[in-house]
Amino acid sequence: DSERREKAVVSTQSTGEVKDMEFAVHEVYAMDVFVTPGTGKTKEYNSNTTVYRRTEEIYQLKMKASRAFYSDVCNRFTLMPFTLRAFEEETKAKMGLKECVTHELLQAYPVQQDATGQPVAQFKFTVLVVPNGNIRINGGIFDPATCKSEHKIEDKEIVELLAQSANRKTANKKKKKKAKSAAEEAKTTTN
Repeated sequence: DSERREKAVVSTQSTGEVKDMEFAVHEVYAMDVFVTPGTGKTKEYNSNTTVYRRTEEIYQLKMKASRAFYSDVCNRFTLMPFTLRAFEEETKAKMGLKECVTHELLQAYPVQQDATGQPVAQFKFTVLVVPNGNIRINGGIFDPATCKSEHKIEDKEIVELLAQSANRKTANKKKKKKAKSAAEEAKTTTN
């Protein structure tokens, strides 16, 4: 757990500082991204959450509804997050849920909002760092065109860095193409 925290990359707005770190080949990173139009500081919204995940705690549940619900969670979702809408009988699931949460067998994913009351969008995905580039293995598809912002990245170096492919094969092809076009250009200017 302490090693996991050493490798954490956090927003400058949350802690005030960001430590330098190296991403090494054959490592796995869980990316947890929050986007908000407000200040960037998030807090829990007073709303009933419907997304939970199982913890590794052990407890012998007392109620029959709780045992049936927890057994269903263990069989269908293992340690992955789930929503209460995934259950056919949501009212029975809610009955079993209370005892599971009370005894910390399940952890809630609370609804978030900005400190100013603005909504917060959160998306998570997992990245594998492998020798031939980074691979995003889950989390759906993110289309940057769906997010509109009044802010733009104006630093040319950062824009160029973001335009580069993380896949080394693609990057090498672009380098070769650029070198070839530069050689052709040099050839035409000397003639």
